[in-house]
Amino acid sequence: MSVPVIIETERLILRPHQMSDFENLAAMWANPQVTTFIGGTPSTREESWSRLMRYFGHWSALGFGFFSVFEKETMKFLGEVGLADFHRSMEPSLDGTAEAGWVFMPNAWGKGFASEAVTAVLLWYGNQPFPLPETCIVDAENVPSIKLAIKCGFNEAGRTTYKGSAVMMFRRG
Repeated sequence: MSVPVIIETERLILRPHQMSDFENLAAMWANPQVTTFIGGTPSTREESWSRLMRYFGHWSALGFGFFSVFEKETMKFLGEVGLADFHRSMEPSLDGTAEAGWVFMPNAWGKGFASEAVTAVLLWYGNQPFPLPETCIVDAENVPSIKLAIKCGFNEAGRTTYKGSAVMMFRRG
């Protein structure tokens, strides 16, 4: 990626992660509220470091990835959103798709930030020359994320398990 991608919405600034985002990322992923429906276990600093490195790799190798999300008015870190090809060990496979994902700090929940950010990323991605089919998986008990997926144009495409959790698979388009 030669030119940094920055997406601005009415209330948000989204940009690819930087090294300076590590502390925010580590704090968010260590929060048990955040991970309730994402594996159920808070991440260690080591796991968060690996996640950050994986984000850099997506941008470098694929030309798309995850963004850090900041509130425009305060520049406060709110969470992250993006698209990735994680090569998850699950059936049916999502390999070769752009898997949408989002995670936000609890103080950002219920304010429409996730909807605004996901919509902006999907619009940006759809205007790129490399679009892969867009998918996402959501824990079957995560009602707010299921509603967000549907609001953003995803349709349920099946149910499966991932790392022992029941998940719903969604596709767009």
